[in-house]
Amino acid sequence: MDYFKKLLELLKIEREEDRQSYLKLTESTSVSERRANGIAWYPIAIRGSEMSRGDYLTVEVERTTHQDVSHQLRFGMPAVLFSNHEPKKDRVEGTITHQSGNRLKITLRTDELPEWSRDGKLGIDLLFDDNSYDEMQSALKNASYLEENTGEGRLMKILTGEKEPTFKTDVPYYIAPQLNESQQSAINKILSANELAIVHGPPGTGKTTTLVEAIKALIKQDKKQILVVAPSNTAVDLLSEKLSDQGLNVLRVGNPARVSERLMSLTLDSKMAGHASMKEIKNLKKQANEFKNMAHKYKRSFGKAERDQRKALFDEAHRIMKDVGKAEQYIIDDLVSKAQVITATLVGANHYTVRNLSFNTVVIDEAGQALEPACWIPILKAQKVVLAGDHCQLSPTIKSNEAAKKGLATTLLEKCISLHPESVVLLQEQYRMNAAIMGYSSSVFYEDKLKAHTSVANHLLFANDAPLVFIDTAGCGFDEKLEGTSSTNPEEASFLFKHLSMLISEVESRSNDNAGSNGTENFPSIAIISPYKQQIHILKDQLTHIPALHKYGEKISVNTIDSFQGQERDVVYISMVRSNSDGEIGFLADIRRMNVAMTRARKKLVVIGDSATLSGLPFYSDFITYAENLNAYQSAWEFADM
Repeated sequence: MDYFKKLLELLKIEREEDRQSYLKLTESTSVSERRANGIAWYPIAIRGSEMSRGDYLTVEVERTTHQDVSHQLRFGMPAVLFSNHEPKKDRVEGTITHQSGNRLKITLRTDELPEWSRDGKLGIDLLFDDNSYDEMQSALKNASYLEENTGEGRLMKILTGEKEPTFKTDVPYYIAPQLNESQQSAINKILSANELAIVHGPPGTGKTTTLVEAIKALIKQDKKQILVVAPSNTAVDLLSEKLSDQGLNVLRVGNPARVSERLMSLTLDSKMAGHASMKEIKNLKKQANEFKNMAHKYKRSFGKAERDQRKALFDEAHRIMKDVGKAEQYIIDDLVSKAQVITATLVGANHYTVRNLSFNTVVIDEAGQALEPACWIPILKAQKVVLAGDHCQLSPTIKSNEAAKKGLATTLLEKCISLHPESVVLLQEQYRMNAAIMGYSSSVFYEDKLKAHTSVANHLLFANDAPLVFIDTAGCGFDEKLEGTSSTNPEEASFLFKHLSMLISEVESRSNDNAGSNGTENFPSIAIISPYKQQIHILKDQLTHIPALHKYGEKISVNTIDSFQGQERDVVYISMVRSNSDGEIGFLADIRRMNVAMTRARKKLVVIGDSATLSGLPFYSDFITYAENLNAYQSAWEFADM
């Protein structure tokens, strides 16, 4: 059918665009540039090696300098070990099988370390990630084949809009006293659905709590294993931890991003290490390595007898590793079959441990940020799908504008919400924001259906403070500047810090009045966010020059909007940056991103921007009107003396 053929076409465009931008980043760049771009570790030291599945060699390496540089090296990604002596020739490809802190393990497609690894400086370069694209492409091809050639694909026909979902009518109503009405309603929708249920969770509405309770209820109802997936490792980690806290047997497939003891204990490696049969495997591996070491003692120039002996030793090592493989597979099968919940990323749902499994129910969290082709990897293993997320917040990152325009930017969550409203439950009570902060977002994105829970509806930073402020810089001469391809506004940034310093003085004087102490424990958490990366650099730089704020160190964070999705702070400042006579607002027109920005604050939201520039878009002119009606509008001129 055309549905999957079109998706395959879009995926091809995206893959090509991604590959080209990757090549641009790597082909003509030095190792230090690649390191700065987060796609290389250099220099590294080898800390150990061992034989692994399929006679490959797994090497543990550590980066020895530049340890604070952020990077994109993650579990499952293809990478290459190279020597900077002759990087084009001295290289071995492999896959990152573990990454934690400044160490990673890479399984190389070789059974011994090359000679060149003993001299010269070594590094790890990330390769273009064909694997993820291959998995997505393969899933779409399978879906297309199933749809054309089998009568089975009922779930598929529902998700593509050809059929309507059905619901059981005889399921007893599930009551969870700790949850609110819309949360319970979502759980009951999930329990009664035969093929599809959707949990639409706006900011702060307890989507994760609802999902965890629903998964517990499903296991009670069906007594069957559930696959729980999300696009990012961070989202998978959060769910894995919460599900495990509820006493469920969770197996986390893949490599967690958050390195907590709690999470590590849920991984396959950790569970295997604790398995009763592991001792025997360790002894076998040790034997295999001893045979290999003996074989390596033979030098290159030797006669037939030595050659035969060397070959015999290698053969024996290989034979033992085959036994190791079988024993490991036995343990893996045992652990997988005992798990009540298996958690993974979307692409990780095809990890070799679970590749051939099928599930009654698959839960896809953060579905609003999931690329549709990636969703089909776990969906093909399911009879029933639960989608959870919010299509009114950030959408997936797409490299190709052409693919995005032709439909790749529209998520499966969005499609299903419009196709099957009967499957959707909107979570309506939020536990994060003061009602004034919530109000505008609720009216624009959620049909005014959001309610602030009584515990947060009126909470403030201090008595009589204003929870929402829009500060208008129009006419102040704070003109934007262009740095590279990113807009900046240094004067708006310094105004923001003046305002923040005033606010902090007020907080300090009140806490001194109340408690007589000047400790930072009860000091509110503050986020300063902006859509523009260069503005973030300017804000971070200016912050270093304000000594009075340094004592609050950890309490004040500065970053892009995207990095705050899913997070919250007591106070949020948004620097809008754009200020020009043409009313150009660039990607401020992405109102979903602004929805994320405006819904991070618990007690106070301060938006600083130029009304003359912003008002060209109804979203912003309506927001300014909303602020005026709440008496929350101020002109930056009012602060001229500060």
